[in-house]
Amino acid sequence: MTPMSWLLAAAIPVALVVDRAFGEPPARAHPVVGMGRWLGLFGDRICAMRPAAAFIGGAMAWSVGALLVVAIAVGVEQLVILGLAPWLGGWRFALAALLLGLALKPLLAWRMLRDEVAAVEAALERSLDEGREQLSRLVSRDTRQLSPTEVRETAIETLAENLNDSVIAPLFWFVIAGLPGAALYRFANTADAMWGYRGPWEWAGKWAARADDLLSWIPARLTGLAMIATRPGLLPRLLREAARTPSPNGGWPMGAMALRLDRALSKPGHYRLHPAGVSVTAADTLIARRIAARTLLALALLGALGAAALRGGFAGGPA
Repeated sequence: MTPMSWLLAAAIPVALVVDRAFGEPPARAHPVVGMGRWLGLFGDRICAMRPAAAFIGGAMAWSVGALLVVAIAVGVEQLVILGLAPWLGGWRFALAALLLGLALKPLLAWRMLRDEVAAVEAALERSLDEGREQLSRLVSRDTRQLSPTEVRETAIETLAENLNDSVIAPLFWFVIAGLPGAALYRFANTADAMWGYRGPWEWAGKWAARADDLLSWIPARLTGLAMIATRPGLLPRLLREAARTPSPNGGWPMGAMALRLDRALSKPGHYRLHPAGVSVTAADTLIARRIAARTLLALALLGALGAAALRGGFAGGPA
């Protein structure tokens, strides 16, 4: 194993500990907010174009943004590596791991996701209107007509899907390609969240949607499989549930969560996962958060071990 592999492995728990302790950085210093601002410069203009031009414009804006994000991430990573020469060990290695973990942290958001889902349940216990309003902070769908059961279902679905999108997938690409890999994935996921819709975005957001589908394909399946790892007999049913959603990836973590809870989860008019399950209850939100936390812990440990085993030497330093 090389010093670089150990550095990446050490940065993962640093990022998760910082996330747990401090949550999200201020918006003005948050790289994902910056990605959103870049995308916001072009969206309305591209949507106003004819379909072919909108597709090309969307692809070009995405590609330029992705190159900028990767270039910045490469610069940060190389600044840490070359500036501290962590292959010399001791305090240099420890400081490099800390700085790389701090750089990785804004690209994942477990504490925020966990707390927002818990806040939906707390608001719902006060009133249905408050629960709907709190849920609207998490999802783009109209929450005004949802029943209490549908509010809970939606919150749990969001927890499961975003466990992959906001935490597991960035960690996966960090293991594969370091900080640039995690940054590229987060940019792709942000672009899909902003542009990957039908209607006026049909052509402008098509490239962004397909790029996110591609980059999320393996992590989504890892998330779903890890969620049922202690109950391997659920695998045939997970394959069936994962195919129920329009998304090629979202059904994996959501279907796994439905099966682990033995609860039906649905999006009215679109899909119903594990329809044989009973309706969710107030206690299920807490149970779902615990399942998600254990899944994250298992995959973070696997990711750290993978980083330690797979990655090569330092650029500019000894292998």
